Amino acid sequence: MLTYPNIDPVAVSLGPLQVHWYGLMYLLAFLFAWGLATYRTKQRDGWTPDMVSDLIFYGALGVVVGGRVGYVFFYGFEQFMANPLWLFQVWTGGMSFHGGFLGVMLAMLFWCKKYQKTWFQTLDFIAPCVPTGLMFGRIGNFIGGELYGRPVSDPNFALGMIFPTDPLQLVRHPSQLYQALGEGLILFIVLWWFSSKPRPRMAASALFLIGYGIARFVVEFFREPDNGQLFIGWMSKGQFLTVPMILIGLWMMWYAYQKKIYDWGPQKNS
Repeated sequence: MLTYPNIDPVAVSLGPLQVHWYGLMYLLAFLFAWGLATYRTKQRDGWTPDMVSDLIFYGALGVVVGGRVGYVFFYGFEQFMANPLWLFQVWTGGMSFHGGFLGVMLAMLFWCKKYQKTWFQTLDFIAPCVPTGLMFGRIGNFIGGELYGRPVSDPNFALGMIFPTDPLQLVRHPSQLYQALGEGLILFIVLWWFSSKPRPRMAASALFLIGYGIARFVVEFFREPDNGQLFIGWMSKGQFLTVPMILIGLWMMWYAYQKKIYDWGPQKNS
């Protein structure tokens, strides 16, 4: 069994100003996405660092607003009804990937209209940069002791740990780290490799949906269900929301290779 590194949730204190690890992880997520996307402009015609900076701003706004609203309405609606101001207490933690994803999609529509890019041109460009942000977000969850895993079957399980925020003080899976690895580091490596060669439009976006969906679906077996209850039978709400992502991703991949529209490389369509 591992010992939980009881880290002070406040990373930096500057007088009355306190910077929490959770917020710092979001800052690192956006900085890494900006750096990776800026690097990708060197390999793509029609993209500039200024466009990337604007894109990251739109994306950050979408993920923060959508992620918080999604979490409140998907997982904490009763608490919201009891205290509507809880919606704005972002520093307490609680962000939904599915809500953040929808928020980013909406923000992208405005950005695409501004720069005359198609939706999937933009999504394919930015998709390989997203998993590092997910990784930092999950590390933030771990440091904050939230969204921890289910109790382990063997208290001596090598990776099990007791989270100080757990009222039951059970030995649990550090599922936040499983997610940081699966939907973060591994998905980043796969997408970065896949996007390093010309692929048909929509393919990189499709692979992101498939890869994230599979990683999230698997880790949900180790993660404590939100509100401590399963959604349908053995399936958690996270798994239920992920299934459509996988199915849509599979259809998109099939469609991409049927149409074979290329935005860069020797096969680029004029």
